[in-house]
Amino acid sequence: MSKLVINSFEDFEKYVGQPLGESEYLQVDQERINLFADATLDHQWIHTDVERAQKESPFKSTIVHGYLTLSLLPYLWNQIIEVNNLKMMINYGIDKMKFGQAVLSGQSLRLSTKLESLANLRGAVKAEIRFTMDIKETGKKALEGTAIFIYYFN
Repeated sequence: MSKLVINSFEDFEKYVGQPLGESEYLQVDQERINLFADATLDHQWIHTDVERAQKESPFKSTIVHGYLTLSLLPYLWNQIIEVNNLKMMINYGIDKMKFGQAVLSGQSLRLSTKLESLANLRGAVKAEIRFTMDIKETGKKALEGTAIFIYYFN
């Protein structure tokens, strides 16, 4: 899979309203879930207790933390796009984000993106990227929203 290469505001501008691409699928296994639980101190049993989840959860499995799903956005975004000639890039925010289907331990996620809008802010570029994370095994959406990045080109 080849990345979309952006070198300037003008390069970016050509893609307004267009799909930017999709990432590869990434499997989210129980080890990653447990590491996330340790990092965030969120050890709720629906994420970390495999035996209890198999018996008591309506999913019959542990599920991925919603915020773990969200935290994979930058990694998967980097598979889609390469933005060059930057001083820095800042995560500005996320609009209209919502979780859809629960992601079960061992399932795989893919990011799909579309450039909703682009604004030149006198030296900085505000990009609004519509994103969806879908689950390979079900074809359903795990997460969707609009990510807002500020790019500072050289």
